[in-house]
Amino acid sequence: MSDALLLTFNAGSSTVKIGLFALEASGPRRIGKGMIDFRQQPLRFVLSEGPDRFDIALEAAPDEELHDVLREALRRLSWHFDIGAVAAVGHRIVHGGDGFAGPVRLDDAALAALDALVPLAPLHQPQGLRLVRAIRHLRPELPQTASFDTAFHRSQSELVRRFAIPRALHDQGVKRYGFHGLSYRFIAGELARREPALAGARTVVAHLGSGASLCALEAGSSRDTSMGFSALDGIPMATRCGALDPGVVLHLIGSQGRSRDDVEALLYKQSGLLGMSGISADSRDLIESAAPEAREALDVFSFRIAGEIARLATTLGGLDAIVFTAGIGENQPAIRTAVCARLAWLGVALDAPANADNAPRISAEGSRVGVFVIPTDEEQIIADEAVSLLHPKGRAS
Repeated sequence: MSDALLLTFNAGSSTVKIGLFALEASGPRRIGKGMIDFRQQPLRFVLSEGPDRFDIALEAAPDEELHDVLREALRRLSWHFDIGAVAAVGHRIVHGGDGFAGPVRLDDAALAALDALVPLAPLHQPQGLRLVRAIRHLRPELPQTASFDTAFHRSQSELVRRFAIPRALHDQGVKRYGFHGLSYRFIAGELARREPALAGARTVVAHLGSGASLCALEAGSSRDTSMGFSALDGIPMATRCGALDPGVVLHLIGSQGRSRDDVEALLYKQSGLLGMSGISADSRDLIESAAPEAREALDVFSFRIAGEIARLATTLGGLDAIVFTAGIGENQPAIRTAVCARLAWLGVALDAPANADNAPRISAEGSRVGVFVIPTDEEQIIADEAVSLLHPKGRAS
C-alpha cells in the first residue's frame, strides 16, 4: 500500500465537493470528504472524516481566482490529513465538447481547449477551471486530471445527438451533449455489481438533485439523455427551467426587450421549482408546504420525470429497470411514488414500505420493471479515472 493521497474536486455552479483518497493497490479508497458552499456568507466548509463531521466558517472570501479560499480549505484539511502526501489532483469538468472522449491529464493545451467551451456551460465550466488554476498556483508540482460529464454520452448515435437545424450549425458543435456523465458511469457499474442479471438491461437512471437529468442505458452504455446542448434542457430542476419552447426565449428578448444576461439569470436561477412555487428551490420545503403552488411545482416535476422516462424507454425499445439517484432520487420517497404512479401502465409498481425506507430495491414483487435506489459517487469516478491516467496499475508509484 502506498502512503500517497489523491485529492478530487467536483465543482457545481455554487458548491464544490472535495474528496480525499488513499492510493492503494486495489485502487483509490476514500478517506475523507468536504464541501464548500459559495451561497453562504461567510463560506462554510463541511468536512467529514469517518463518522466525524466538522462545520467550519472560512475566513477567506470568494474572488475570481479562489486562491485564498482554496489555500484556507487545504490548511483546514491538513489538520486532519497529511496534505503533503497528496500526489495528484482530479477534477470534474462539466463540458468536454467533441474534443474529449475520456479523462485527460491537464496541460496548457487542454486548458485552452476547455476555456473555449465556457460559453457552452457558463455556470459550471468557469468554476471547475478556476479550481484547476488555483491548484496550479498553490501546488504547481502536482499533476492534475480532468474527468468530463459529457464524455460518457459519446456512445450515443448521431440520430440522438442531432437537432433539426441547418447541418452547418451541427458541424459547428450545436448538438446534444448530455451531462451528469460521471454519475451515470458510477451507477452503470454499481448496478451491474449489485444486480448482475441487469448488466445488459435497458435501464433509465434518474439523477435528481439541484441539477437533474435522466439517462437511458443499454448494457451500461449511454443511448439517450434528457439534457442536450446545455445543462438547462430536460426536466425542471431546482432553479433551472428544463425543456422550453425556444419561442419563449424569442418572446423574452423580442417583445419584452430583456437582455441576454437577464434571460440567462431567469432560466438558470429563477425558474424550476423555485420559479413555479415562488417558495423554495428545495423539494423538501415544498413537500412540507401546504401551499397549492408548492404542490403544483412538485406535480409538474414528477409529471415531466415520468414523461421523460417513457420517452427514453422508446429509445431503448423497452424498459427493464429504473434507478433513482442523487439527493432527491436517493432520499425522497414521495417524489419516487409520484413518478412511478404515472408509469403504472409500463408495469411499474412500488413496494411502499421499501420505498419509505429508501431501500436498495423498491419495486414490488410483481413489478415488470425493477426499481432501485442507488447512491451515486462522482468523486470515486474522478479518482478512478485520475489513477488510470497517472498510475495505470491502480496505485502510486
